[in-house]
Amino acid sequence: MTAAPKVPLTTPDAHLHAPSISPALGQTSTTPDAHLRAPSISPAGAGVGTDTHCPYCALQCAMTVTEGAPEPTIAGRDFPTNRGGLCRKGWTSASLLGHASRVTTPLLRGADGQHRPIDWEEALDLIAENVLRTRAAHGADAVGVFGGGGLTNEKAYQLGKFARLALGTSRIDYNGRFCMSSAAAAGNRAFGLDRGLPFPLADLDHAHTVLLLGSNVAETMPPFVQHLAGTRAAGGLIVVDPRRTATADFTADGAGLHLAPVPATDLVLLLGLCHIVIQDGLANKDFITNRTRGYDSLARSVAPWWPERVQSVTGVPVQQLRETARLLAAGAQRGGSYILTGRGVEQHVDGTDTATAAINLALLLGLPGSSTSGYGTLTGQGNGQGGREHGQKADQLPGYRKITDPAARAHVAKVWGVEPEDIPGPGVPAVELLASLGKPDGVRTFFIHGANVAVSAPNASEVLAGLRQLDFLVVADFFMSETAREAHLVLPVLQWAEEEGTMTNLEGRVLRRRAAVTPPAGARSELWIMSELARRLDAPSSFSADPQTVFTELRAASAGGLADYSGIDYAMLDAGAQAYWPYPAGSAGTPRLFLEGFAHADGRAVLTPVTPSSRSARDTLFTGATLAPVTGRLLEHYQSGAQTRRVQALADAAPRAELLIHPLAAQSRGILDGARVTIANGRGTVRCTATFSRAIRSDTVFLPFHFPAEENANLLTSAAVDPLSGMPEFKASSVTVTADAPADAVSEQAGSLDTALEAVA
Repeated sequence: MTAAPKVPLTTPDAHLHAPSISPALGQTSTTPDAHLRAPSISPAGAGVGTDTHCPYCALQCAMTVTEGAPEPTIAGRDFPTNRGGLCRKGWTSASLLGHASRVTTPLLRGADGQHRPIDWEEALDLIAENVLRTRAAHGADAVGVFGGGGLTNEKAYQLGKFARLALGTSRIDYNGRFCMSSAAAAGNRAFGLDRGLPFPLADLDHAHTVLLLGSNVAETMPPFVQHLAGTRAAGGLIVVDPRRTATADFTADGAGLHLAPVPATDLVLLLGLCHIVIQDGLANKDFITNRTRGYDSLARSVAPWWPERVQSVTGVPVQQLRETARLLAAGAQRGGSYILTGRGVEQHVDGTDTATAAINLALLLGLPGSSTSGYGTLTGQGNGQGGREHGQKADQLPGYRKITDPAARAHVAKVWGVEPEDIPGPGVPAVELLASLGKPDGVRTFFIHGANVAVSAPNASEVLAGLRQLDFLVVADFFMSETAREAHLVLPVLQWAEEEGTMTNLEGRVLRRRAAVTPPAGARSELWIMSELARRLDAPSSFSADPQTVFTELRAASAGGLADYSGIDYAMLDAGAQAYWPYPAGSAGTPRLFLEGFAHADGRAVLTPVTPSSRSARDTLFTGATLAPVTGRLLEHYQSGAQTRRVQALADAAPRAELLIHPLAAQSRGILDGARVTIANGRGTVRCTATFSRAIRSDTVFLPFHFPAEENANLLTSAAVDPLSGMPEFKASSVTVTADAPADAVSEQAGSLDTALEAVA
């Protein structure tokens, strides 16, 4: 089980995997991306394929789905983000559509804890009765809603409207709070507008330098790495990660740099880079003068972070710090430089400040607002971008409007046909919402759509306890996830290839999701569910079950907002139009933001000084007895694993959680390669298998977050949040790691440990 040192891959897409193709069906191609592009093979009698997009990450790779037996087939489709390629998850996504464990009828939990089928009329009546009972006894805010970043724009929009008008509650938020909220807060602070990538992904093809912080795109969204080929050829790929990931491997052989800082010191690293850019004369003075404000304060704030001090905190050598700054500055003159952040630097209590520091660095170099350079953040969930723009967030109304803005409330109220005072005020962010479950003054009846909080939420044991204290829990899902098993009532809903709608990918590009297969007879669209419940609750306004009707209303509600979709309709999307928001009616959309000015009133970007907390110093994060756990994704799985753990090929490839640990850290703890270990802190305990790897720092361990029960990484994570964004601190804590074997057994196996250490040396 020893993990051998990784061998750098020779092509940006060499690690992508297509399904095995029998020689009788097609020969293996010798082209560099052959394994991305399996031949489109349809069973006899199959119909015409339907063009749609992958159900997983925000890359939203294009594919064609053809209905057939025993299951639909998938073919990669040429599209700017994936260029015909799909990762393992995309290739196998059709196997879930007719899966044997699919929920196909409403399921009500009995007194014995078992779920049994009931009909839809009974289910909907039961929900309405519980909502009315809860509101009468505890008030409207005792009813809560938790949405998901995988819902279509139409469902996300109508869910926000349903919560506020049909349920009358302010208590709605969504799992995007766990993913994008810190980057969003930083983008709004600096630019006045947040869109994950404010430029088309294909712009990266021509970049000389790309600084990638806290994202392992080679495993989380594999087709993305095709866009890094030019940067690698120029020697300009810089990856910041405490682990030598598959993405970091792309920096080998002169292709770039891998910076491996002490966990939770990314903010200090970025302050140090800003210091070097200013002190070494690398800043773009014309850009700073003409397009930003706040430079003098920023320059003073980074003055104390000279390179040697930054090295002492982060562990990154001064030479690497200076080379990073030089490459970024030179790249801006040689084809372009881009700074991209991911969850690794954002899921901290200072995540907004860390993302702000990355933006400050980009602004000092003059990257944003250019057609050849820029800053962006990599949206993770399939509709993580659109899902946060149209009303799922506690503090927002459609069009990225602030719910506290009287003009915004008046506009949306007019579209909805209600008075502004009929719309509740701001609610509370996700962590606070989940902490209120079952409490006397908290949420008593709860709706969950498109999320598996029993696995995905921080401090998961407390969340699970809250779910069990609820008077009534309704979960809309297509599988019995770990959260659905706790529900009083489970509602079977449509999967991605069974529904119509739109999604917004990581570029801010609005895409069409099309129904390609026939759904099970008992499954229903969440739009239909909301419309039926709204009728039973005598809700004001209208709630349509038709996606196109809902999208037309969304367009009107978003008109004039920051995320204006008013100029987009189904017909233009079906015709293949490239639709980047903001897309006001009569415009051609906005592929590249900020070319003429930023979204603040004066048109300037804001440089905001930020300061690291005392926790950012190495000795305050962990001690010699503890290790810093880094959580993240595997190539084979997605989010909580509720879907991918049911795909046999993916489950076979990665069936259980494994703790990656450096052999030196293992040696001092008497841990053998392949041994069962216990990872613990004050919040919980995880048990899994240890795997030796020199690809990780000796003070750090890596644990994937896709697995439930005793392997659930979020039993260890903290519910502490960033005060600006509400983002929980998934990426910084400390744990002890101990061998499960008795001490005498470890002693007897000491020779085996020495052998294992030699094997990875």
